[in-house]
Amino acid sequence: MTGLQIINGGGRAEVQAAHIRPVAAGGSDSVRNGLALSGTIHWMFDRGLVSVDDDFTILAASGHLPPAITNLFRADRKLVIPSRPEISPHPAHLRYHRENIFKG
Repeated sequence: MTGLQIINGGGRAEVQAAHIRPVAAGGSDSVRNGLALSGTIHWMFDRGLVSVDDDFTILAASGHLPPAITNLFRADRKLVIPSRPEISPHPAHLRYHRENIFKG
């Protein structure tokens, strides 16, 4: 969502794997049910403060986030998605997140 690529002192990427549909709600550990997010964005995603539309546009819950946070998002407000569709986020998982978790 941010487009940032932060590498720590050990040469590892600072990124977290976030489930789109939580495992507790029937989500799987499939790559199609995941997003690679920074820690802060992961926290906001899990709490429904941000989500993703079917066209991979980043959505922010109106009235829940200060403008400084939304400035972290990529300028085009689009996810960077894999070039291979078979490993891109699945639309059903994105829809579940928008309908059941997102506060927008």
